[in-house]
Amino acid sequence: MNQASDTVIEVNGLRKKYGDTEAVAGIDLSIRRGEIFSFLGPNGAGKSTAVEILEGFRHRDGGSARVLGEDPGKAGRAWRSRVGIVWQKETQVPKLPVRDVVRHFAGYYPLAHDPDEVVERVGLGPKAKELAESLSGGQRRRLDVALGMVGRPELLFLDEPTTGFDPKARREFWGLIRDLADGGTTVVLTTHYLEEAEELADRVCVIARGRIRAVDTPAALDGRASAQATVGWLEDGQRREIRTDEPTRAVSELATRFVGEVPELSVHRPTLEETYLGMIQDDEAEEAAV
Repeated sequence: MNQASDTVIEVNGLRKKYGDTEAVAGIDLSIRRGEIFSFLGPNGAGKSTAVEILEGFRHRDGGSARVLGEDPGKAGRAWRSRVGIVWQKETQVPKLPVRDVVRHFAGYYPLAHDPDEVVERVGLGPKAKELAESLSGGQRRRLDVALGMVGRPELLFLDEPTTGFDPKARREFWGLIRDLADGGTTVVLTTHYLEEAEELADRVCVIARGRIRAVDTPAALDGRASAQATVGWLEDGQRREIRTDEPTRAVSELATRFVGEVPELSVHRPTLEETYLGMIQDDEAEEAAV
């Protein structure tokens, strides 16, 4: 496979302005085929605007964008059939049973998945004969995902897909998304659940004030992989902590000071959430200083 076909999304100098506010301020981005790529950022950061441009639903003011080899602002129906979208808001559907709703949407696509298989894959098999309007909030989200994937998309946009899911349903959904990516579907995920991005994403992109702050794997974001660890323990009735680049050595040294287990031993490295929040706080501090 050549380099061009490996790149599903290519963005250079992308800009979008609303009045005096630059929502997207010249971003560059490349997303590979089969990758799960997650956008992270506070409300108003520009991530939704950027994604809507890539989906072909919002015009850009500057820069270039290529999605599946075409300009999303000019692409036609054939291109649209290769893209799946799960909106943040529920999709408006006909007053039909779940199976029939999925079958109805499948009819729009030339190479659609079998609707019954899709209903089963999203966990709605027991609800297949019930009216879509009778589903719970989490079940409606599953239906939205079914409608987004039934067309066998090469590229799937997911906007806050697990809102309303309980923990078990969320983890089942994660498995479904991994299966899609393993099958070659490129997934662009927008989520406020940091654990979701860490669990699913091959790479994350942090956007603040319309600019990309960092693009990296969740483990390496903003130097997270090499950040110092905090080793904590209880001694003489007091909680003690040290920060170190060598937590294994620190634990070994502690073990020689105690008989048996080190009391209340803990080893902590920065989580993705802590790293992300630190980046956003730094950005807000920079803005306040201007």
